[in-house]
Amino acid sequence: MKILLLGSGELGKEFVIAAQRIGQTVIAVDSYKNAPAMQVAHGFEVINMLDGAELDRIVAKHQPDFIVPEIEAIRTERFYDYEKQGITVVPSAKAANFTMNRKAIRDLAAKDLGLKTANYRYATTAEELQKGVEAVGMPCVVKPLMSSSGKGQSTIKTAADIKKAWQYAVEGSRGDVVEVIVEAFVKFNSEITLLTVTQNNNPTLFCAPIGHRQERGDYQESWQPARISEKDLYEAQDMAEKVTEALGGAGLFGVEFFLADDGVYFSELSPRPHDTGMVTLAGTQNFNEFELHLRTILSLPIAGITLEKAGASAVILASENSTNPTFTGLEKIAALAKTDFRIFGKPSSRPYRRMGVALTNDTLETPIEEIVERAKKAAALIEVHY
Repeated sequence: MKILLLGSGELGKEFVIAAQRIGQTVIAVDSYKNAPAMQVAHGFEVINMLDGAELDRIVAKHQPDFIVPEIEAIRTERFYDYEKQGITVVPSAKAANFTMNRKAIRDLAAKDLGLKTANYRYATTAEELQKGVEAVGMPCVVKPLMSSSGKGQSTIKTAADIKKAWQYAVEGSRGDVVEVIVEAFVKFNSEITLLTVTQNNNPTLFCAPIGHRQERGDYQESWQPARISEKDLYEAQDMAEKVTEALGGAGLFGVEFFLADDGVYFSELSPRPHDTGMVTLAGTQNFNEFELHLRTILSLPIAGITLEKAGASAVILASENSTNPTFTGLEKIAALAKTDFRIFGKPSSRPYRRMGVALTNDTLETPIEEIVERAKKAAALIEVHY
């Protein structure tokens, strides 16, 4: 089978590796050369994926069996045409189109499905944002409708923050949608990602919940399993199944939730492997999230998902701009027991860009806090040079 991968970051790279291991052909696409997934794919294309004509051109050129989106900034409305041509869009054209824009997925969850979410409003100008803030109250969170990895996200605590938050959101927006969502701040105790695997003609499967900590809207550490009550887990699974069923198709979804005193709140959804799910590269499951995404896409049966170990991931961040970042400390992290790491191979760096990840695991009986702390210390051993 031939797969056209739209977006070639670190998540795409691991997906390509999984695909190559079982004999699939992948063409990696991104807006810049030498993106991580391009380094391991069979071929690559460098295009602006918001250009519908360019998307049409490479689809016609490569005639893929599957189109697998990895990022948000894609002219997703073209996906419906590709489905009509007999190409499988992963998980589906509807899922990709809805979830690439926070407005569509939030309205589906809150209005159509009745899932519990934070109070929210939309804004297309700084003045509308001010009205939205007045409606939901402070503190509140502002995010571009189309972005990833926390880009453009900020917290408004006072009226003086509104204009700055608007400018930051517009600058961090991916694509050509100049609109933001402002959400009431949920007083949550923790947040989780529930990796949800939808299959063709088979039951939906769930991975053990993944806990994570964020800064600047981007994850810093993740761990599996996360602590969650049976009641909250059942509620999260029910919500995840409802929203993924409404979106349709087969694939792995990363569904994010807030866990609060008054129950579970739906937060966001990604129709693909999730950054917090990189913890599964630590050997926590019988299949990592990339293998699960691939197998369900190809309609390969998955007998079950089993939790094998407890594990954690911690990000390795850049702090400066560079067109040739290098790394030291590999021998230090390599010497640690029950520890692994990935350097993503990104050709350039900028402040807070994720350049790699440290991975640790241990027995399920080991306190997860200890494993997370080991992952953080391991990540600190890698130094990025500019």
